This record gives sequence, C-alpha cells and structure tokens, in this order.
Amino acid sequence: MTGAPEQSLRDLTPLVLRLGRRVEGGWARGLFEEALDAVPDLAQSLLRDSRDSATRRLAARVVLDHGLLDVRALARRAAGDPDPVLARLWTDAALAAMAAQGPDDRAVDILLGGRMPLVRSAGVTALRQAGRAHEAANHLADRSGLVRACARWVISQDGGDPHARHLELCGHLDTVAPYAVTGLAECGRREDAALLRTLLTHPSGGVRAQAVAGLRLLESASVETVLPLVDDPAPAVAREAARALLPYARRLCADLLTERLSPRWPTATRQAAFRLLRERGGVVQLRSCVALLADTDPRLRVRAESTVRNRTWTREVPPGDAEVDRLLRQCAHLFSEDAMDVTRTRIGLARSGTS
Repeated sequence: MTGAPEQSLRDLTPLVLRLGRRVEGGWARGLFEEALDAVPDLAQSLLRDSRDSATRRLAARVVLDHGLLDVRALARRAAGDPDPVLARLWTDAALAAMAAQGPDDRAVDILLGGRMPLVRSAGVTALRQAGRAHEAANHLADRSGLVRACARWVISQDGGDPHARHLELCGHLDTVAPYAVTGLAECGRREDAALLRTLLTHPSGGVRAQAVAGLRLLESASVETVLPLVDDPAPAVAREAARALLPYARRLCADLLTERLSPRWPTATRQAAFRLLRERGGVVQLRSCVALLADTDPRLRVRAESTVRNRTWTREVPPGDAEVDRLLRQCAHLFSEDAMDVTRTRIGLARSGTS
C-alpha cells in the first residue's frame, strides 16, 4: 500500500481506533488493523512519529508480530518508552528474545538503565540468566521496591544472603544510600531497628527519612524516638515522622503540636503537626484547622478548610461546648447559612440567627 492509502492510515488511525470502541466502529478498526499489518514499515514510522498512545500500541503489536526489532532495539524501546503499557510490552519481548536466543549483555545493561521500575526489575532478573548474578547487589539501593526485591531474589538464588548485603551497605555511614536503608527494613528483622536508630542522626536528610520509614515498617518507631523528628529541617523526615506517629496520635501532647502550627515553624513541620492533630478528631481537630485558615501555605489552608467542611470533628465534640461555638464562628465563611445551622444543631448549639 503506497501513496494516498498510506497517508489515510497515518491520518485516520487515531480516529478509527477511538470509534472502534463503539459497537458500530468495530468493523472500521478491523480494516485498519489489517491494513497496517500489511505495511509493517509504516507501523515503525507511526511508532516514531505518532503521539497518540492507542496508535503507538497498535503499531508496536504489528512491529512485534513481524519481528522487526532485534533484542537490543527491544531493550532500548523498553528503557525509553514513557508509556507504561508499551514499556511492559517491549520488556516482555526483550526477555522472550533472550530466553530464545541466549542472554545479551548489552540488552541487559540497557534494561538496567530503564526509567521505569518494571524495566529495571526485568534487567536485574535477567542478570541471573546472563551469568552476572553478582551484580544484583548493585541494585539493592534502587529507589524502587520492586527492583530491590528482584535484586534480593537474584542474590538468594545465587546462594548469597541479601540481608547480610544490606547490613554491609548500611554499615558504612559515609556511603550509605537512602534506599539501602529501606531495603534493610524490607528484610523484616526486628534486630535491625538498633542500626536504623543510629541513622536518625545521619547528615543526609534522605537517609534520616528512610530510617524513620524503616522503623515504621519494623513496627519499632517509638513516640520518644520519632516525635522530635517532626521538627527536622528536611521535609521528607518530617513527613515520615508524622506517618510513623499516626497510630499514636491520640497519645501525643496536643499543645506541643498546636504550637508547631505557628508561622515561625517550617512548612513541613506545620504540615506534619496538622496531620497528627487532624487524626485526633473532635475539638483538637477543629482548633488546629482554625489556626491554619490564614496560613501562608495554600495547601495547608485548603486542607484545613476541607477538614472543617467535612465535619468529621462533629462526632467527638461535647454538645453545647463554648470553645466549639467560638471556633465555629471563626470559620462561618466556609458554610452556607443553612449548612451552618444544621452543623450547630448537630452539636447542640443554638442556630446562628438565634444566638
């Protein structure tokens, strides 16, 4: 097919694929799929030129069906394609090619450099078939949990001890990487909590954050250890501290956290404190929301306003409480008159027009 018919395929395939989702459009989709299958070189061109994901996916299937790419080209496609569906398609095809033809070191290296975790994890898994299982340790500190899990599997299949390798990575304070710390916690041994606690004072904020996350995974994050990290200058540490403290939110000192809603504290600390106060519910939740209605951070203001409007705090406030009445008047602008009257009645306060 050349000339005008080929141009029609280029121009109309995206439209026909969308119409093909309807019952009446199935026949047109079938015709275009057959036509594109007859000109696989055009499919390669569409892969390169089209920005339509449905068109690229159809073109990819045609290219694969005709075997137009070698294993290295498949790996390059997998490593660089931003579409996760296509990235998986190319990855599976590259692995299938290596299973049939034998390992290809260059293809494995390309997969290991992929932008998506599923691609990198395939590259790590392929290391074993390529006789390079010893290299899996290099990926124990990958930012993806999937890749780290594959690296541990390859090491164990090769007779190694992935837990010991993680301990080795975390034992050198000057070179420890954040996600090596996470990987150690993923091994799930409570005795590692002591090492993680030593990393809470590490110079790197990323390492400190992952140490907190690791203690939470091991169920070893005590209030006494983690609460001071709400004030940590690294936002990631403050976020992880709040996350680890959520199960203990009702045990925490509300006054200490409320004081941290002050504008003099960094935004991350205010966010962490508010997350914990909001978990308390009742008057404490409402009080923290009102304190943030004029906050300089727009995200905090929106969260505070949304929390007030959701009215979950009404479940635990004492009926007719004077402080609740005062706080509710400060956020009257967030409700319509009818909604405010319903809210006040629900918590045992007089309607706004009669008080």
